[in-house]
Formats: sequence, structure tokens, C-alpha cells
Amino acid sequence: MPSRRERANAIRALSMDAVQKANSGHPGAPMGMADIAEVLWRDYLKHNPSNPSFADRDRFVLSNGHGSMLIYSLLHLTGYDLGIEDLKQFRQMGSRTPGHPEYGYTPGVETTTGPLGQGIANAVGFAIAEKVLGAQFNRDGHKIVDHYTYAFMGDGCMMEGISHEVCSLAGTLGLGKLIAFYDDNGISIDGEVEGWFSDDTPKRFESYGWQVIRNVDGHDAEEIKIAIETARKSEQPTLICCKTIIGFGSPNKQGKEDCHGAALGNDEIALTRAALGWNHGPFEIPADIYAEWDAKAAGAAAEAEWDQRFAAYAAAFPELASEFKRRMAGELPADFSEKAAAYITEVAVKGETIASRKASQNTLNAFGPLLPEFLGGSADLAGSNLTLWKGCKGVSAEDASGNYMYYGVREFGMSAIMNGVALHGGFVPYGATFLIFMEYARNAVRMSALMKKRVLYVFTHDSIGLGEDGPTHQPIEQLTSLRSTPNLDTWRPADAVESAVAWKYAIERNDGPSALIFSRQNLPHQGRDVAQLSDIARGGYVLKDCDGEPELILIATGSEVGLAVQAFEKLSEQGRKVRVVSMPCTSVFDAQDAGYKQSVLPVQVGARIAIEAAHADFWYKYVGLEGQVIGMTTFGESAPAPALFEHFGFTVDNILETAAEMLEA
Repeated sequence: MPSRRERANAIRALSMDAVQKANSGHPGAPMGMADIAEVLWRDYLKHNPSNPSFADRDRFVLSNGHGSMLIYSLLHLTGYDLGIEDLKQFRQMGSRTPGHPEYGYTPGVETTTGPLGQGIANAVGFAIAEKVLGAQFNRDGHKIVDHYTYAFMGDGCMMEGISHEVCSLAGTLGLGKLIAFYDDNGISIDGEVEGWFSDDTPKRFESYGWQVIRNVDGHDAEEIKIAIETARKSEQPTLICCKTIIGFGSPNKQGKEDCHGAALGNDEIALTRAALGWNHGPFEIPADIYAEWDAKAAGAAAEAEWDQRFAAYAAAFPELASEFKRRMAGELPADFSEKAAAYITEVAVKGETIASRKASQNTLNAFGPLLPEFLGGSADLAGSNLTLWKGCKGVSAEDASGNYMYYGVREFGMSAIMNGVALHGGFVPYGATFLIFMEYARNAVRMSALMKKRVLYVFTHDSIGLGEDGPTHQPIEQLTSLRSTPNLDTWRPADAVESAVAWKYAIERNDGPSALIFSRQNLPHQGRDVAQLSDIARGGYVLKDCDGEPELILIATGSEVGLAVQAFEKLSEQGRKVRVVSMPCTSVFDAQDAGYKQSVLPVQVGARIAIEAAHADFWYKYVGLEGQVIGMTTFGESAPAPALFEHFGFTVDNILETAAEMLEA
């Protein structure tokens, strides 16, 4: 029977061979962590290679995602649908083994990792989802949610600030099912980290409330086993600090930065094979080692055992069982769409003039009772973001059965945690901060879009209209940044009706995230007929129109729609033929058919003015180079909102002057 070291050497061999064939990649981390992975994956990890989406599987996150050949080797060896030819195509166009693990490309990869620190943040999200879902569904004698989240992380993850945000929260929440392995090899790309990373990492995590297991020999299977056993008994998250040798087995490059981010080279690989006693060719794994790694039978047995438990649960609690299956499938309640549409009609009839952030909260009060899968939150701004609704109950270490997260001042951490929650399944997460602080969360927002997960970002205080807090808090370029992100829908509604439509659209969308942008100041209600009400969900529509073809089109979003409507009325009184287009979501509008877009923005009408209290350049795609944009080209100022709008030209008079210049040219 192959020894543990021989089984681990299979990971080392596949990793160095794939990186060498691609002449690109990171062999050092997989070679250094192979012994830890062998113990975890063979002795503890609950998973089923034949069904990677088995509901109660353990989640494994490779936070140091540059070491991707580690997880690809593990998936291949344990029996996932990832063949040796896939490994040979490492980092090649169209392969299932991209340079960093990518969610949706490779069976068994739970999340996209590579931007360091976000993997451990996702792992915290997985562990939160497990704890909350268990508290909501488990009953005495029936524990259907009972799995661990394991994460591998390196020095880079530790240095990134996001690890502080999320690991601090994990300790506060008592996430005992979260176990992280720190690959303490002392090496990063620039060399020995002691010159720029001298933290006492164990003390840091102990201060967060984690159990810390120090000085584990990452190449000693028995020490690793003892550490895992200890971790699995803790009611707090555990950090297992493993001393490892990067590039283990390479005679001339182990322990050095040389093997961190480059192929070893054919000569060094030959020496490494000899040093490891690995007498097999490139990509060659002996049958007896494959047999020892194969996890299909154990995985099927683990899932069958859970199926029995779930059947007993379903017999005792049929409604709960049905609800669990619905939520894990990502399906919304059957009556949600109808009830949400009825609420939108009610809002349209009511016709309130309120801030869109308040309209958002009203919508949450209407939609929240319909959606037990909601897991909301805010980065310490609930009173400003208005994300709390009447049915909110906070999640805590003592009682995790709630539906609302108090994330603290952790915008980046919150956003990356929400990605983990969405990936876990069973929830529709939403989280909020000011639009300007999207900048702190930016990379996690991008990862939501990259992974195409239903994550809802609520960004309030959407323009210079927030007023006296000044340019540090007034967003200018943020909307353009969000709108230019592939697969992200960014909604900036003009009133309470559009706000409710935006929420409904974002909730029902299941192939990507949405950003919902809301105002601090009150916005006037806009009247609409039934057709217009329906067309809001098309991203852009004709709100006000003239008889026949317009000679001028005004395009606006959010608080500036009210200005456009006022200007429309003045211009109409002057006998001008004007149209107002409200465009709450440009990406949704862009996805409409050509006929609809022509009906809203006819190409033959070149006189167009876009009005938005944000960066001007974005709007030239809609008004053309001959059109005009009333927008921001500088940062804001500290002053009351009315004074700011006047100063920067967001007035009816400025629109009228601009229109006159265009129409008389």
C-alpha cells in the first residue's frame, strides 16, 4: 500500500509537471502543502466526487489560489470529472484548469480565488451560511445542516487587510465549523517575508477569538491529524499554523522564492523526482496510488447517509424539508413575483415623494416577509442605508437563526462574505454602504460579477446630493465604474416606483449581481401608465413624450429625472417637441432588442442631453459626440445639497439654456 508521503508526492508530481508543461504557474505552494492536503482530503473532507453539489458536503477553499494545481490535483486524484488531459491543458485557452481556480469552470471548485484574502473571506461566508442555515432548519434529533468549511491560506492572504476584517468577525460570531490552515513557509514573490511581514500571527488570531494551534509540522501527518481533531472540537474558528517548506522536494529551489511563481525547469524536475523517490514519468500516476486516493465510494456513502437523515427529517417536518430544498435550489417562492408586482402597483398608486433609500426600506418591508432566504446587512450604516426592515433579527454567536448581519465597518469584508454566502446556497444576501465606499468593496463586487452570483449591493447617498459631508463622501466616478463592470446590473431609480422595480428585478435575476443606488434626498413621484410601469424593467423607457417625433431627448437617472421632467414642461410650454427618457439601468436597457431601443432613442434624433450628477463621460455612448451631458467633471464641495446642485449646474435653467443652444445650432 502506498505511504502517505507517496500519496502526497502524487500532488507534487502533477503540480510540477503541469506548471512545466504550461511554462507558467506556481509549483511551490502545492508542493509545500501536499502533506496537509493528503491528510485533510483523505481522512476528513466530506465530499462526493460524483456529485460536487451534494448539499451537506464540506466546503474547501484554496485562498492562496495561485497554487491552483493543488486543488486540480486533488480533484483529479479523488475522482472528480477532471481527467489527466485537463491537467495537461493547465492555463490554456478553454481549459477547465485555468491559472487560478474559477467557479463554474471546474467541478469541485467552490469559489474563484486568486485575489489574495478573498478566499478566506468567502470561507467565512460559507461558515456563516452553514451556521445560520443550521439554526434555521435543524431540529432536535434531526441535524441536516452539519458540515465544515476548510480553507488553505498563505502569507499573502494574511498580509491583505481583508483577512483582518473577516477573521475578526468570524471570531465574534463563533464560527466553530471554520478551520483555516496557514501555510507558514516564510516566502513570497519578493523573497523571505520577514523583511516586510513580522506580525505575531497566532496572537493576532487569538485576539480575534480564534483557537490557534501553533507550530504544526506541515510535513508530519500525525501532527496534522492531531491538529484537525482538536480544531473539529472547538466552538470557535481555528487557525492551524503549519510550518512548511515551499517547493518541498526540489533540491535546489525548495525554501526559496525561485519556486514560488515559475516552473522548476526540466533538469530540476528530474532531480526532484529522484529526491522524492518518484520513479514515474510526467503525468503518470500508478494505479495503486489512484486507488488509494479514489473518494467516489466514500463520497457516495456519505451522501447516502445524509439522504437517510433528510428522509427522516422530511417525514417529521415536511414543510421545512420542502422549504430547505427550494432554498438550496435557488428558487424563489412561487408567489413572490405576483405579490411583488402587486406591491409595485400599490406604490405607483400611492405616489409618495420620498428619498429612494426610504423607498428601498419600504420595499424591504414588503418583500422581506415573502423571502425567508434574505440575509441582509450593512457595514455599520443601517440607520443611513435603511436596510433594517420590520422582520429583521440579528445573527449572533449565541443565536444564529436570524436574517440580518451587523458587519461593522467592513465594506470589503462584507462584500466578499456575501459572495461566500451566495455560493454556499440557501440565501439571497444583500449588504449596504454609502456609494463612495463601494471603492473599499470594489474587488469583491467584481468577483460577484465574475462568478455570476446573485448578490445584492445596496449603495445609498448616491451623489453630491448628500451635501455637507463634502467631496470625500460625494461619489463622482463610482457609477461609471459599476456600470462598466461586465455582468453587473446597476440600478439608479428615480422614485419609489422605480426603486421597487429595481429590487424585484435584482431578486429575480439568478445569473449575476446587482447594485441598487439610492438617494439621501427626497425624490418626486413620477406618474406612469400601465405600459410605462411595465417598461421600467427594461432598463430605460419613455417617461414623458410629445406628439410625433421629438426634436430633443432628455435622458436622466435618479434624482435628475425630476429635473428633466421640469425642463420638459417648460420646453413644452415653449412649443418644443421633447421626450424624457428615464434610464434606471443602462445594462438592462442595452440588452433589449434593437426595435425597442429605437422606439426609446430613435437614431434620427441627434439632439440629446443626458443629465446625471455623476461623471459625465459615461453618457456620450447615448448622446453621441454631438450631444450634451450635464454631469460632473470635478470632485464635489462641502455645502448643502441645493447649493451644490445650483453650483454644478443641475438646474432647470441650465437644462433650458443647453437645450436652446442645441436646438438653435
